[in-house]
Amino acid sequence: MISRRWRYALAVSLTLLAHSSSVADQQTAPESTPPVALTLSECYQLALQRSETIAIQQERLKETEGRFLQALSGALPRASFVSSDKRQDGSGGSAFTLRDVPERRFTFSQPLFGGFKEFAAMAASRAERRQRTHDRARAEQLLLLDVADAFYLLIQQREELGALEVTRSALLERIEALRAREQLGRSRSSEVAGAEAQLRRVEAERERIASLEATARQLLEFLTGRDRLEAIAGAEEPIPPIEEESVYLAKVDARPDVQAAEEAWQVAKQQVLVAQGAIWPDVDLDGNYYTKRVGASQDVDWDVTLKVEVPLFQGGQAAGAVREAAARSRQARLQREHARRRALLDIRDAHARLAAAVNRRVALEQAVEATERNYRLHVEDYALNLVSNLDVLQTLQELQDVRRDLIGATADVQRLSWRLRVATGEPL
Repeated sequence: MISRRWRYALAVSLTLLAHSSSVADQQTAPESTPPVALTLSECYQLALQRSETIAIQQERLKETEGRFLQALSGALPRASFVSSDKRQDGSGGSAFTLRDVPERRFTFSQPLFGGFKEFAAMAASRAERRQRTHDRARAEQLLLLDVADAFYLLIQQREELGALEVTRSALLERIEALRAREQLGRSRSSEVAGAEAQLRRVEAERERIASLEATARQLLEFLTGRDRLEAIAGAEEPIPPIEEESVYLAKVDARPDVQAAEEAWQVAKQQVLVAQGAIWPDVDLDGNYYTKRVGASQDVDWDVTLKVEVPLFQGGQAAGAVREAAARSRQARLQREHARRRALLDIRDAHARLAAAVNRRVALEQAVEATERNYRLHVEDYALNLVSNLDVLQTLQELQDVRRDLIGATADVQRLSWRLRVATGEPL
């Protein structure tokens, strides 16, 4: 048996060994890896997995599949097993006065004719399934547009922060140079104060843009479901050449929401046929196969019934249903025309805005080059006392503004490029 002293020594040794192992693990543990920069495509895939709208569209698609099975059941035979036990006040002296009348049978029913409403209902269900498929495709495209807007908005805000930081650094250098000139008596104190005032305005603007950057990041986090989204890949994607407007307008009929409106019209037209089927007679074939019978019918094993039901008067119910379905069909046709005209307007608007944004960015690129050259010349002229410090600060402010305008124009081109793609309904 181990003594108390040895048990205590063993416990202390195990404790020290565990502590040294944990310290070694902490020392050898790898440092936390930096966050991986997500591309627009990766953000979109995360948004697809997170979006409740896409999930709802998927469930609606499954709902139409269920309705198709219900419509199909109207044309297929039905079979069931029926078991009944009847007790009556009978003497039991004959086959007609039995006290217990048990019966077991298989029942079969086959619809033969119902005004073709079952086939119209199946056609409507197939058209509705295609409609829901197009609705989901359009929802995915609109989700891509939301993600692209948030993605490039976040890039724009971060690049504007970078531009403001460059301006801030330039102002700090300017203030340092002015103070050196002030000590030499070549600059006035008001010039230093003016540069410092402009520096404070830049810092205040940087705080405002930082707030907008946080809002854009939170929006992208909401869409992707990713918490603390710090890094995104901001490489500018190549934009295909802008073609003539007619090229994009020719794609309007392939847009998912236009196709969905077309299928909705087909569904409404089939519903008219379903309503008209109530006016036609119903012809059914019913059969029974008996496994147990008693009394006078115990030797009858099966029977078949041909049933014809002709509607004569229903109080206007069938006629009213036909009128209602016809009105809905006309509404669906008008909605299809409206969806197509709306799609044409979206394409024209997106094309015009993208063309203007591309031209604006080209002009701003040239403006940035000219303003940078103008700023450098003003700095050189100030050193020669040819211009005032106010002129230099004004030129620096113009350079900051045009740089930020170029950043916004570049982001607009990217966003509007995706908007044009979504407007034409191009596959993702």
